[in-house]
Formats: sequence, structure tokens, C-alpha cells
Amino acid sequence: MGKKRTPRPSPVIADRLTRCRRQMKKRRVGAYLVTNPVDYFYLTGFTGEDSAVLIAPRQVHLITDGRFDESSKKECPWARKWMRKLLLNDEIAKACKELKLRSVAVQPDHMTLGDHAALDKLTKGTRLTKAPPIATTMRRAKSASELGAIGKALRVAEEAFLAMRRTIRVGQTEREIAARLEYEMKKRGASGPSFPTICAVGANAALPHAVPGSSKVKKGSAILFDWGARVGGYCSDLTRMVFVGSIPRKLREVYGIVLEAQRRATADIRPGKRMCDVDAIARNFIADAGYGEAFNHGLGHGLGLDVHEAPSLSWRSKEKLEAGMVVTVEPGIYLPGVGGVRIEDDVFVTATGRRVLSRLSAKLDGAVI
Repeated sequence: MGKKRTPRPSPVIADRLTRCRRQMKKRRVGAYLVTNPVDYFYLTGFTGEDSAVLIAPRQVHLITDGRFDESSKKECPWARKWMRKLLLNDEIAKACKELKLRSVAVQPDHMTLGDHAALDKLTKGTRLTKAPPIATTMRRAKSASELGAIGKALRVAEEAFLAMRRTIRVGQTEREIAARLEYEMKKRGASGPSFPTICAVGANAALPHAVPGSSKVKKGSAILFDWGARVGGYCSDLTRMVFVGSIPRKLREVYGIVLEAQRRATADIRPGKRMCDVDAIARNFIADAGYGEAFNHGLGHGLGLDVHEAPSLSWRSKEKLEAGMVVTVEPGIYLPGVGGVRIEDDVFVTATGRRVLSRLSAKLDGAVI
């Protein structure tokens, strides 16, 4: 019989770990404790919850429990397993002691003050430090495989939307329609929605993050949809309008303004462009049209394993766009008591400009059912 092969990470995971360790060395991080599930999935492929990944210079340590024993063997058999029976912090402290770690960098945004205090007390021989945003920074630029995954999530979301649109009837509630859209996404292979689906009828669309409720569709209703599919861990994020029978005069005017603002901002996306400057393209156009106060959120955000991740495409950020980023572009105008219009697409920053990944038409006449 031949010698049993030692499990190794896939080339994608191996490359990410190499880049992670390079950043650790550069930032003088001896050991990196990853407690954000999205980050440890990105770095190892492990999908379990209530766990942690400890990345050391020579080995990756997965700290989890019996619920994920079998799945961890499939997802990352090459990592050393620490199967806890007590609290997660107890097993982390045990690993730190056995590995004789002098210091461990923890993710400050993914550990409560209580957990930090408890772990600090348990790891008397190990100093806890604030980890730099290593995983967050790595995730900003998408690889070809990640871009493909986002594309699949988009196709599922778009096809599901078109299927759901054909089922809209007068008398249906926002909640019913949102549920149908999520069903259509799952039917096409989504593990679930990227976030709770927004379906806002009439004046409810003046709330950017409206929650679907019992409001019913009527003849002449304007409906705002904000939705996305999660496929293979990656998210899509889209916003479109649907008009039942006719388009209200005011919303027809507003729609044209929002669509042109989005077009202009999208055309300005390219590497080296400041986030705030792209935001200003859309914001100034809307303000010049007389609706500046009615656009009350940032232009967009990063998209990937999280539906909202770095970077922030808004007036707050002076960071520059970089090739490989995927961002949403979603200007909106919200009129209390009347309704709102938002149009959102997902855009990839190329080496020389941009490529719009979403394919769903945003033409106004095509939005009437």
C-alpha cells in the first residue's frame, strides 16, 4: 500500500494563508485569532459557527466543537483541530498555553468587551493585542473565482426577480411578495437571501430600509424591491422599481433623475478615484435637480462574502478605488407620504475602469406590469 497523503489546503486557500502570513509578518503579528465567521471561511473554507481560527506562522488551528467535527474534516482536514467541551474562550486559552504563544492579535470588531476580559484573564501567559484589519483588507480585491461566484449570485437574483414579477397581483401584501422572491431565489440554488428582502409599496418606499408588512398592492402602486441572493457564500445586491398599471407623475420625474445620477456615477468609477468624489457625482446631480435633502444615504458599499463590506462608497470616505473591488451604486430619492425611488447595480472595478456585473434592465417603461 502507498503512503497516506497528508491533507493540504486547496490552492486558493493556500494562497490566502500565504498572503495573510505575509501581512502578519509585516505588521509584527505572531499569531492571529480570527473570530469573524466570514473571515475564517475566507481563510480556511470552514463554515461552522461559534468557532475560531488561530493562524500561527507554521500551522492553522481550528477551535470548534463536536457539532462541526464531520464538516471540518471535509472543509479543512489539514488544520489542527481543538474540539472544545466547555466555552470557546477556555479552548482558545488552552491552545495558547500549549503552543506557548507570547502574544495573540484578536479582531476587535468581533469580540465583545466581556469575551476579551474573560480571555485576557484565562491567558495569563499570553498578551492579547488589537489585530490590524488583515482579513478585511485582503477581502477588498476579488479574485476571478470570487467574481464568478458574485456573478452566479446575481444571475440567481435576477432570474428570481423576473419570475416573481410575473406573479404580482393586486391585493397581495408586501410580506407575501417578499416571501415569493426569496422562494424563487432558493429554487434557483441560493442558500438564502443576502439580507432580509425589502418590498415596499407606495409611501412605504420613502423608508430606505422598509420592512415588508401588510400593505397591499393596488392599481397604480409603485413598489420598491431591494434584494439579493447568497450563492456559494457570496452575495448579490440589487434594487429595482415595479409600477402596477401606471407610473405616478412625481415618481416618473424622480425616476429619471435617479437613473441619470446612477449612470453618471458609474461612469466615473475607476482605480485611483476617491470614494467621496464618485459619491459627489450622483449627489450633486440630485441636488441640482432640487432633491438634495431627499438623498439621505451613501452612494454604495463593498460587496462579497458580506452584503455590506469594505469599501464605503460615500461622502465620508477619502479612500481610493482599487482594481478588483466590487461595489454597489445605489442613489435614491425618498419623499415622505409619496414614496421613493432607488436603483442599484453591482459594479466591478477593472484595471482601467469599471464593468457593470448586473444585467437586469432599469428602463422605466419596462418597469410597468
